[in-house]
Amino acid sequence: MIRFENVIKYFGNTKALSAIDLEIKHGEFISIVGLSGAGKSTLLKLVTGEERADEGRVLIDDIDIAKVKVSDLPYLRRKIGMVFQDIKLLPKRTAFENVAFAMEVSGHKRDRIEKEVPKILELVGLLHKKHNFPNEMSGGERQRIAIARSLAHRPALLMADEPTGNLDEVNAAEVLDLLLKINKLGTTVILATHASDLVNKIKKRVITIEGGRVVLEQERGRYKL
Repeated sequence: MIRFENVIKYFGNTKALSAIDLEIKHGEFISIVGLSGAGKSTLLKLVTGEERADEGRVLIDDIDIAKVKVSDLPYLRRKIGMVFQDIKLLPKRTAFENVAFAMEVSGHKRDRIEKEVPKILELVGLLHKKHNFPNEMSGGERQRIAIARSLAHRPALLMADEPTGNLDEVNAAEVLDLLLKINKLGTTVILATHASDLVNKIKKRVITIEGGRVVLEQERGRYKL
């Protein structure tokens, strides 16, 4: 699904990523681990086209991201759901409206939105909160709504960048369980994190990045730094 071929990325004179060779297959759940500044977020931004490689290639389903026109990137990104540590919900919209908004901006008709949003909220276990505003929900619930919003386009790939960074242990576990559930339904999931306890619980493929390099790959791995 995703292939990095000898990818190098600079920010100024600093080499953020160095000689990244990596392949991610459809349906995988991958944890990308490393300390802050290791290059995890940069790796994800290369997939969405937010950043471009200085050398090498990044391919999604054999499409070279560097050759995709800037005007066409929004169409590519509809195949990708993104979840961040900073939960970016619209504060003056309900849970239902936050998910619906993601569909509205993509041009979906109202009847489809009314049909699909409840299904997505049910998937994340928060249909009963559809009329609640973000400030009426816990941090874990808000993050699950953010995940619901990322699923509005039914993406083939879901990337989560430190999604549990601001959550307590219980809420973090709920978010992780949801990501695993989404993966079991067929969505490829990439989790970038430094939460060792979560990675060790997953027991799936782990990619360890240090200083912009892949230093370790494990098929059923643990957090090792």
